[in-house]
Amino acid sequence: MAMRYRQIHLDFHTSEHVPGIGSAFDAGEFVATLQAAHVNSVTVFAKCHHGWSYYPTNIGQPHPHLTRPDLLGDMLMALKAADIEAPVYLTVQWDELTAREHPEWRVLAATNRYHNGLPHDPSAAQQLSPAWHTLCLNHAALRARILAQAQEIARRYAPPGLFFDIVGNHGCVCPACIETMLAKDLDPESEADRHTNDVAVNRRFRHEIATALRPEFPGLRFYFNFGHISKIDRTAYEDYTHLELESLPTGGWGYDHFPSSARYVATLGLDYVSHTGKFHTSWGEFGGFKHPEALEYECAQMMALGSKCLVGDQLHPNGAINQDTYRSIAPAYARVKAMEPYLEGAKQVTQIAILSAEHMNPGTFRNHPSDDGAAQMLLEMQQNFEIVDTLADFSAYRVILLPDEIPVAPALAARLKAYVAGGGSLIASWRSGLGAEGFVLDFGLTHLGEVGFNPSYMQAAPGLDPALVASPFVCYDRALQVTADGAEVLAQIVPPYFNRSYRHFSSHQHTPDDPKAAPLGAAVTLKGRMAYVAYPIFRMYGAVGQPLYRHVIRGLLRRLLPDPVLQTTLPSAGRASLTRQDGRHVLHLLCGFAQVRGKALPANGSTRLMEMIEDIPALGPVSATLRLPKAPVRVFDAMSAEPVAWVDNGNGSYTVRLPGLHIHRAVVFEST
Repeated sequence: MAMRYRQIHLDFHTSEHVPGIGSAFDAGEFVATLQAAHVNSVTVFAKCHHGWSYYPTNIGQPHPHLTRPDLLGDMLMALKAADIEAPVYLTVQWDELTAREHPEWRVLAATNRYHNGLPHDPSAAQQLSPAWHTLCLNHAALRARILAQAQEIARRYAPPGLFFDIVGNHGCVCPACIETMLAKDLDPESEADRHTNDVAVNRRFRHEIATALRPEFPGLRFYFNFGHISKIDRTAYEDYTHLELESLPTGGWGYDHFPSSARYVATLGLDYVSHTGKFHTSWGEFGGFKHPEALEYECAQMMALGSKCLVGDQLHPNGAINQDTYRSIAPAYARVKAMEPYLEGAKQVTQIAILSAEHMNPGTFRNHPSDDGAAQMLLEMQQNFEIVDTLADFSAYRVILLPDEIPVAPALAARLKAYVAGGGSLIASWRSGLGAEGFVLDFGLTHLGEVGFNPSYMQAAPGLDPALVASPFVCYDRALQVTADGAEVLAQIVPPYFNRSYRHFSSHQHTPDDPKAAPLGAAVTLKGRMAYVAYPIFRMYGAVGQPLYRHVIRGLLRRLLPDPVLQTTLPSAGRASLTRQDGRHVLHLLCGFAQVRGKALPANGSTRLMEMIEDIPALGPVSATLRLPKAPVRVFDAMSAEPVAWVDNGNGSYTVRLPGLHIHRAVVFEST
């Protein structure tokens, strides 16, 4: 059964030192509050990170101050009567009770780093910190206990799904993991080998759970969470029934993480839901509230990218549901409810793919900076795109980006050459496309090594993009030195007078460009349908945000994709996507202005910046032009069903002009 569109993830991580657990739970108020907020699915809790269970379990231990012996069952009964779906939450590796009772099952992290560990705590395993002490899944008895409790829950309550939380890689060097690594000729002192072992250990756990549950509970959904949908190996999701993309913008993920991840998840063929939070910061925050317009924007973006919607909440230990929380969620879920007829089965219309640098360079947690920079550029240009791995069908795209460091082995080189020969286009940057002997793809370039200056300057030729300046502009990273050998040069690398050092420096930051020096080589080139940028331009853009870098890529896209499927007049903060359903297309236009407001938010022993949305102003007139395979017979606003005026441009493209936009507009183009 497909997941529902308006979900809540209800955390409940409650210490044994807190009294009166569930004493204020009122089933009628609980359900009525959820219904008023248009919620139709709630993930409720069986066992929390403190290790306590909230039902009469024979496997775990009930919370010692649980005032309702079966709080879980009471919730499930009330929700079922209201036709609110209720998957069940079960913690896995963060379980403080089990960690105390079985210290031999604990992860021994090679770095001695723990979530919420104090930065100056010298104790072994951060024993003197208020930290979660993680369990290692390389212990058969622990795995058997987790499976037994999952089976107990499924048999007793028959939920639609189980959410297994915290199944991740922690660099474990416990005796069991050392023994396993040595038996496989892995080096426990190697971070990469520890990661390899973690991946294998956790994959075995997931497979054991799935293999045991599937025959007995056909149709049961299950998901194993660790906060990021990795792009490294899509076969890792073979034991998942669906995916849940955790991405709380204010919780450290930021507003660009979700769209970057979602545009990969959408290619995997699994139903998926995306998590944001009602919190001002992140998970586990009591008394924090996000602005309703921020939630509305975040849920609208989920819809636009083909995701089901989920807002994270945390129930008070006394079990009373918070009315203010659900008043803030209600506007977002009212919008989602109205939009559902235009979401079911909708697929993205895309012309551009980013071949993932995370996929090609294992070892990063969350997204690779080059993927993020490329995605950020395309989002700000309102380009429809997907992020793909090497198992993707390249022929489905008109342009493929190879961001910064995509190694091209012979098999991939053959596929990319065939793709270009079949009419596809490539934009590569920095080390992408390089082999040991130079370029393995015919960019019409000769590789001479690395430019000796950092930073250096890019001098664009007239016509690369109208927004580029005529002057050399600084590029904050080290370029590769290439010379054109058949390629058209669209920009050159200009050196500074010298690198800044104690021996010689000039001004506050870096040395200016030397107007009399010869260029150091080509910065941007084009040969046929193959473009190349000598800088790690996508990583640079993600780090520095210089719009001129984005304009370079825009200039290349205008040459390689002169007839994009979608163009808008949205500002760079705007987001656009186009989806298709049977007989119609749906255009989503969004705009929300995220700002850095928190500048020293405490975060796991340090501080971080926090990006947030407080309120969203309305935009003036906005227009969009899109190419459709058939002329529409009706164009209307999805929310109001009011007709929208449109213009047939006579070349297979159609333009709509909207008088305004506040947060989100969806325009439906019906062709049959």
